[in-house]
Amino acid sequence: GPEPVRLPAAGEEGPLEGGPPDHSYSLSSGTTSEELLRKLNEQRDIIALLEVKMKEMKGSIRRLRLAEAQLREEIREKDRLLHAASAGTRKRHGL
Repeated sequence: GPEPVRLPAAGEEGPLEGGPPDHSYSLSSGTTSEELLRKLNEQRDIIALLEVKMKEMKGSIRRLRLAEAQLREEIREKDRLLHAASAGTRKRHGL
């Protein structure tokens, strides 16, 4: 599971002390529990949306693979028909 968030203890400097956060999920040393909870819930919402998108993309990939397999089979069948027609033409013309 995810690592627990560790806030700097009183008097201890955090890695981002005094500077702007590096990422949208970075926290300042004065972050309240309400802000932490809000950020956590935002991240959970984002993860839930990404999971839905992943499932949709997996479904799309599955449909595309099926369509690709059908197209490949159609191409193989047309190649067989062309080869057979070509062989028949050569025999008729004595080639």
